[in-house]
Amino acid sequence: MIAPTKPKLATEADRTIGSRIAALRAAQGLSQTMLGQAIGVSFQQVQKYEKGRNRIGAGRLQAIADMLQVPVETFFAGQTGADDGTAAASTFFDDPKVMELVLAFTSISDETTRDSVLSIVKSAASLRQGPALSRSS
Repeated sequence: MIAPTKPKLATEADRTIGSRIAALRAAQGLSQTMLGQAIGVSFQQVQKYEKGRNRIGAGRLQAIADMLQVPVETFFAGQTGADDGTAAASTFFDDPKVMELVLAFTSISDETTRDSVLSIVKSAASLRQGPALSRSS
């Protein structure tokens, strides 16, 4: 049996969704004021959403997703509790730099350029991992 939750109290899911909103907003260079104006709330309310202190209604969450140009599902990735690897991957949503990289990468329309950028990032990652691997040997 599922334990009853107190209505209107923010949950861990609210905090996770809020942190993803904050990361996406920061990655796009938007202030809390700008996001608040776009969705019709104060910047203080945006702060409460991002900290998970206040719950976000479905309509408002859709407005936020539209403003941030992401599907609303972005905020729920990996929250099912399944151990299929998505929970670990979802922690990347909490890093604004990762979100900035993803948003910039997805804005590249030329497939050859995308392949080149991916190759550069992979090369940089292998350089960083290479010495660490040799030190532990």
